[in-house]
Amino acid sequence: MTESALTSWQFWAVLSAVFAALTAIFAKVGIENINSDFATFIRTIVILLCLGAFLFATDQFQNPGTVSTKTYVFLLLSGLATGASWVCYFRALKIGNAAQVAPIDKLSVVLVAIFAVVFLGERPPAKDWIGIGLIAAGAVLIAVKR
Repeated sequence: MTESALTSWQFWAVLSAVFAALTAIFAKVGIENINSDFATFIRTIVILLCLGAFLFATDQFQNPGTVSTKTYVFLLLSGLATGASWVCYFRALKIGNAAQVAPIDKLSVVLVAIFAVVFLGERPPAKDWIGIGLIAAGAVLIAVKR
């Protein structure tokens, strides 16, 4: 693997997609005989422990006192949104098919683009909007009952 791959956002985004896909498959099997909220709790503990070990092993842990209040507020909000997303996602997986739930969950891609324009002032080019529109259309096609 080249150094440029490790510093490429595309490389990490593809890995994120691969792990997100595995998350859906593993979770669908894992929640068969358990309450979806409790499953989310177990998953969260695993993430906390793994990430904590990773931070210490790579010497990336930093003094919490060096983090600004604004950063804490937005990370708290992000954490709350993540938790709500996971609870909803696991509940949807519990009662739906993974091949239908995961693509609809990816409507978050469309919402991120819209929110980035409204709240962050980003301006995606027309070709990006075409892709975003196709993602939205695909999610709608999947969501329509047969």
